[in-house]
Amino acid sequence: MTPVLSVTVSFPASAPVLPDVRRTLAVFAHPDDVDFGCAGTVAGWVEEGIEVAYLIVTRGGSGGFDDTPREEMPRLREAEQRAAAAAVGVHRVDFLDGYPDGILTPTPALRRDITAAIRRFRPDRVLTSSPLRRWEHLTGPSHPDHLAAGEAATCAVYPDARNSFAHPELLDEGLEPWVVREIWYAGGPSPDHAVDITDQYARKIAAMRAHRSQTGHMDVETWVHDRLTTIADNAGLPPGRLAEAFTVLRTE
Repeated sequence: MTPVLSVTVSFPASAPVLPDVRRTLAVFAHPDDVDFGCAGTVAGWVEEGIEVAYLIVTRGGSGGFDDTPREEMPRLREAEQRAAAAAVGVHRVDFLDGYPDGILTPTPALRRDITAAIRRFRPDRVLTSSPLRRWEHLTGPSHPDHLAAGEAATCAVYPDARNSFAHPELLDEGLEPWVVREIWYAGGPSPDHAVDITDQYARKIAAMRAHRSQTGHMDVETWVHDRLTTIADNAGLPPGRLAEAFTVLRTE
């Protein structure tokens, strides 16, 4: 009998976090993705003086749990995302056009559009979804759109954004190459960098509740508290603390 090989694809151990980050660009597939996984961390960054901007690839037209007309959902979810961003102190929220919810793929066009956003905002850090699937948790983090956004953002960080010969039309728009020095991945397998967000918990709850079309059917506070408690416990934080978890990679 031929032996069956078991291969687990994962990230390496997280790198030490850069101490001098001034700007962070969060790139996610849908309105609410950044808030489910990262709102507390983002709130903490803003409190530290880091300028954070969001780039949302779709307007979430396939989301929702009620009979809201489909044609109204993108406008509704865009407004919800802007309100959620404001709850954690983020005031720059950009949406891409032409990418329908549910069928996202890491095309050259998407890489170009994310590259343009990187060159425009010039972040030290990019926060995005993991491009690696979690086979033990197919729902949520492993949504195909999340994987596609993470893959496209990774390709935009390297090689596209720093390569003057990639997407040369961007140079005609005055968008010069830029090196992103660090990527934070949310939702991936075995995240090992926990961020204590206990002091930012109320802001995370406010951001989550802003996405009424997606969370109105949930007991948001219980759902969030249980998950953040588990993450904190797994990271060895003291009892009563709450945390979000990531994988942090350097790109230089």
